[in-house]
Amino acid sequence: MSCKFRSAILLALAGVATFSANAQQIATPAILSKVGITQNLNARIPPDLVFRDETGKSVRIGDFFGQKPIVLSLVYFDCPALCTEVLNGELRTMKAISLDLGKDFDAVTVSFEPKDTPALARAKRDVYAGQYGRPEAADHWHFLTGEQQSIDALTNVVGFHYAYDSSIRQYAHAAAILVLTPDGRIDRYFYGVIYPARDVRLGLVEASQGKIGTLTDHAVLYCYQYDPMTGKYGMPIQRVTQVLGTATALSLFGFVFVMLGRERHQHHGAGRSA
Repeated sequence: MSCKFRSAILLALAGVATFSANAQQIATPAILSKVGITQNLNARIPPDLVFRDETGKSVRIGDFFGQKPIVLSLVYFDCPALCTEVLNGELRTMKAISLDLGKDFDAVTVSFEPKDTPALARAKRDVYAGQYGRPEAADHWHFLTGEQQSIDALTNVVGFHYAYDSSIRQYAHAAAILVLTPDGRIDRYFYGVIYPARDVRLGLVEASQGKIGTLTDHAVLYCYQYDPMTGKYGMPIQRVTQVLGTATALSLFGFVFVMLGRERHQHHGAGRSA
């Protein structure tokens, strides 16, 4: 192979590498480095953070803490795409589970856009509570707006990182809903825009410390554990081993019991024949 040919190959490879690096930079805008979710499990949301409800009345977020777990979502109300999908996914899941909004849990949706108004909040509340379609939903799915100071304090404690893209006049942000304990501690994160009904139901049951849910839910929670890396419930390998070990022991016990019964039966038959 000639020296010129080798040089041409090296230049071509260098060009491909440079093109790939540039393409990767183009495909991943710098603003996305500021976007994401940092899990702060068990962190307590400061109850004195002040927001406005759908009527414009000043409220503390702690006013919604109490006896029931809470589904918390962070959106902004004139978002053209992702926020709507978050709320649609939350609505689908809440309709799919047999637990009732208001009776078993509450929902709080907070806008992280300080320019959003109570009128926008009320319009969103009316749409989603109306589509939920169960009694008193509008009194238990709260849509809040607030000043930047309260928004920053809330997003910081829940680990919700977002950034404003002035070039398109939109926010870049992650998608998730959270489950809070009745006293406002962060108990579970569920990522994306599709939230499995089983996982959210189990999250609410766990967050309530057993005050809601059925015996079946509590039995399932014995076998399944929340994985914070995936935001889903699954059976850990230790529990799988326990279950398989128990099943094996029961099978062996059953086999021995049957064999002993057969042996006694054969012995009893042989005695009668003699």
